[in-house]
Amino acid sequence: MAEQRRRRAFRPIQLLLGLPFIAVICVPFYNRVGPELLGIPFFYWYQLLWIPLGAALLYPVYRSGRGEL
Repeated sequence: MAEQRRRRAFRPIQLLLGLPFIAVICVPFYNRVGPELLGIPFFYWYQLLWIPLGAALLYPVYRSGRGEL
């Protein structure tokens, strides 16, 4: 049972998980209308852009946790 609960060490690649959080929580940075993308104000498309970016950043962290990276 002790083997199942072994503690995993911190890896610097895990800091990537904080990037989407920091990018979206700093609202004054993206609280504006321009530039628009296909008629969508920057405020909205910036937040929507971080959904696939967050997934893309999660993938290498996941792979490194499994020992594949």
